[in-house]
Amino acid sequence: QVQLVESGGGLVQDGGSLRLSCLASGSIFRPNAMGWYRQAPGKQRELVATTTSGGSTNYVDSVKGRFTISRDDAKNTVYLQMNSLKPEDTAVYYCNLVLFTKTIITYWGQGTQVTVSS
Repeated sequence: QVQLVESGGGLVQDGGSLRLSCLASGSIFRPNAMGWYRQAPGKQRELVATTTSGGSTNYVDSVKGRFTISRDDAKNTVYLQMNSLKPEDTAVYYCNLVLFTKTIITYWGQGTQVTVSS
């Protein structure tokens, strides 16, 4: 069984920075994709950024140039460096892991709150 544990959320001022971490434990097969989603109050959960075991990355347009996703496969950890944070980045951020086995298996973390004050 795979578990995802996020850390690094908190309260930061407009223009500040935070770094989120997500540690995956269990059987992490390849190929896979790890990523971050977020959900603001009253809104649907949206993709923020993903990174695959093959090395590709993808970002939602609203965070390009401000957020950077990276992974350390030796530590089974994915990071999200968030710079130039804006109040509209306020949301619960969820770590996501997708295993591309014979069937696609998706895991979610419990979420970590990021609040950006104006």
